[in-house]
This record gives sequence, structure tokens and C-alpha cells, in this order.
Amino acid sequence: MKFGKQTTLRRRAEVEGLGVHSGLPAKLTIHPADADTGIVFCRNVSGECEREVRATRQSVAATELATVLGDSRGPVVSTIEHVMAALRGLSVDNALVEVDAPEIPILDGSAAQFVTAIDAAGVVNLSAPRRYLRILKPVGVKAGEAYGELRPYDGLRLEIEINFAHPLIGIQALAIDIDPTSFRRDLARARTFGFTSDVERLWAAGYARGASLENTIVVGEDRLLNPEGLRYPDEFVRHKALDALGDLSLAGAPILGAYKSTRGGHRLNYAVLSALFADSSAWTMVEGQEPRRVRGHGELAHAPRAAFAPDVS
Repeated sequence: MKFGKQTTLRRRAEVEGLGVHSGLPAKLTIHPADADTGIVFCRNVSGECEREVRATRQSVAATELATVLGDSRGPVVSTIEHVMAALRGLSVDNALVEVDAPEIPILDGSAAQFVTAIDAAGVVNLSAPRRYLRILKPVGVKAGEAYGELRPYDGLRLEIEINFAHPLIGIQALAIDIDPTSFRRDLARARTFGFTSDVERLWAAGYARGASLENTIVVGEDRLLNPEGLRYPDEFVRHKALDALGDLSLAGAPILGAYKSTRGGHRLNYAVLSALFADSSAWTMVEGQEPRRVRGHGELAHAPRAAFAPDVS
């Protein structure tokens, strides 16, 4: 497949499951779309597409425990990060994502079933050239102990670090160059996770009503409750990278840059995107062939110190 052309699905892809926070059943259908459509979410009510929202940072309505898209009337669809990661990870540029519930189904807690559905549908080239968002200079956001930064890089690279005061997690770090092969192998199967100590608080706040051992890594005081264990030794940080990829896809075009995140999450990912677009000198749009990396795998030239955006909490 040529990197220089936009893509869409050959035919529609379908999945069904429960929303991890709402607990409501949901059917999701990804339809092919024309060039320059981008990714558009459609909320299906009684068989009709009642509301549409583009998957861009301007549509973000909330980032508490999940990324929510909305419009002037309020939220349209929540927990979009995993399906967005699958579309971006497999280099799908254009699609109409139809869902008949307020939340995207969580499935097994990862992007793996979205990948399977997209693979079954197939991905095809369109005639229009792909446009990339190239990072021209570092832009960073600090929020307490959390820090996120986008900087120039020929390709898309994620450098994610987490730090949880729990003996089963602690400090984990992952650096990965994203393409369809690395995404399938290293990120797609990483599941969301939660702590038994947080369950009562989350339920009281209206979250995690659909969470279970079938869709969440559940971390107890000193052990995992999932009998099958982990899919990767460092599955926790890999899932944070998966989330970051989905959130960064709200840039509206594939990013050519490296994203570094320390102690981050949906809110920080969104804040970094917002800071980037607030500085028109930090990015540009380029068209055509994805550049070939000229340095060794994972090697970066020294980048200038990032310009900090205002602190976010």
C-alpha cells in the first residue's frame, strides 16, 4: 500500500459489545468514506444518523477517564480512543463510524477486535494524496507531575512513561515508532486497567459500570485478579501508548513527530494537541510520501528545549 495516498475501508466493519463506563450495549459499524472526509462519528438513534461529529480536537467535550466527542448540544459519543487508535494504527484516513449508543463498545479492553474487523473489511487506497501534520518545533505542556511534548521527527514515535505507586506496575517506559506492523504487534492487544481500590469511587461517579475481568486488567492490592495474567510484561504502559495514539489522532491528520508523555492521560494528550495548534509556527501540513527515517531506529538528533504552554490541571 502506498503511503502517499489516502485510504478508507473496502467494505463496512462491525463489532458489538458493552460500554465500559455506561454498561450499555452498543453496535459499532465503520463505513467506507470518500477522500478528505476524515473520521466522522455518527450517533444512530432509531435507525437514523441523528448527530454527526468530526473526530478532531475541536470536538472534544471531556477527557475524564475517556475521550468524549460532542457538539453544541452536548456529548455525542464517548470512549473513542481505542477505535481511533486502530484506525490510525492501520493507516485508515477516512471512515464514518456509526454507533447506536452513547459509548463505543469496550470489547476486550484493547484495540484488537477493531483491528480484526478492519482487517476483515480491508483497507484500500483512494486517488487523493495523504496530508500529514509535520511538527516543526517542540511544544510542551506541564501539569503538576505530568508532562507531554510533541517535537520534530520523521515518522510517528511514541515515548510513554508511567509511574504508579503499586508493586505490580511502578515505573514503566515504552518507545515505539508507529506503523501498521508495530501497532499490531506491540500495542493493539494492550488492555485498559483499573484498581480494586477505586471501584466504589468510580461507581459512585457513574463510571466503570460495564467493567469486568473480560475487558479490564483488574489490579488488587498485591495481585492481578485476571486468571490469564498479562498479554505483555509491560501491558500497562503499552495501553497508555495505545490511548495516546487514539487521542493524537484527533489532530485530524497523521502526525510526523515524536510524542513524549510522563504520567499522562487523556487530559494531557488533549492539552498538548491544543498547545500545538495554538502556535501556528510549530506545525505545517505536507502532502505525499511519508519521509524515510534517515537515523538509526529510535535515534533522534538533539532537539531544542520545548516552549511551555500554560499549566493545566
